[in-house]
Order: sequence, then C-alpha cells, then structure tokens
Amino acid sequence: MARSDDQSEDVAFMSLALAAARRAADHDDVPVGCVLVSGGRVLSVGENRRECDADPTAHAEVVALRAAAQRRGRWRMDGVTAYVTLEPCVMCAGALLNARVERVVIAAMDDKAGAVGSRYNLLADPRLLHEAALTYDVGADESATMLREFFLARREGPATSS
Repeated sequence: MARSDDQSEDVAFMSLALAAARRAADHDDVPVGCVLVSGGRVLSVGENRRECDADPTAHAEVVALRAAAQRRGRWRMDGVTAYVTLEPCVMCAGALLNARVERVVIAAMDDKAGAVGSRYNLLADPRLLHEAALTYDVGADESATMLREFFLARREGPATSS
C-alpha cells in the first residue's frame, strides 16, 4: 500500500526530529528531538539540552518553540505541526497547548510521564483552551530503540579496563 503525501511528509520531518534526538544523546541528554513545521517548511529544530544548559525546562519541545517564536516574532504557532520523538511530558504538552500548535506527530509513547495519550491527554481535553490534532507511531521503533540504548548505556556505566 502506498503512503499518502501526509504520511511521507510526516516520516520525512520525523527523521529530522530523530536526528536532533541523536544530537541530544551526543551531549549526554536524553535523546529527544522536536521539529516545528509550517507550510511544509521547517521553522525550528530542538533537542533536549537539560544537561548541557543546566536548565530543567530545556526539553526539545520548549527549545524548538522558543526558536520558532523568535523566528516568527510572535508566540502563537497557528498552522504549525510539531514532530516529537517522545510523547511530550506535562510541561511540554502545556507549552504546545499554550502556543496553539495545530497538530502534534509523536514517535514513541512514554508510559511513565506522557501527557498526550499515555498518562494524560492535555492536547485533546475540551476543558482546556485549545486542542491539537494528534498522530501517533511515526518513527516509533527507531525512537524507542534509541531511548532504550541510551538508558541501557547509562545503567551499565563507563567500561572499565583491568
């Protein structure tokens, strides 16, 4: 079965988010990436930077939203799609919600802290000020593998020589 244009576009933009996640792992941050797109063009790319910036709010989504807002000269992200490699946490879901992101495409789900389908679903709660369209499982296997390998390496620690 052939992919629709939307599906192939989702895969292409998610591959950019996965590349950002790999960069995060390169500087010892949890490998999560986010790409914000409007009208088929990349507005910004973010990667987790909590460790390297010593900033608890430097999650990939927040980094990308800040860069996109700076580029656009406004905080509203009308018409923007966010591609994220891991289901956003409560903070990031709230940031996406407050920025009025139109759509969120998610790779891997986060059963422990996910706030867009796993534990909560802040972006589909009619009681809140905005709702976003949601697409799941785009690049899920690659993202989940990257996260598993990152945490496995952290648990095993550095190799010791005899």
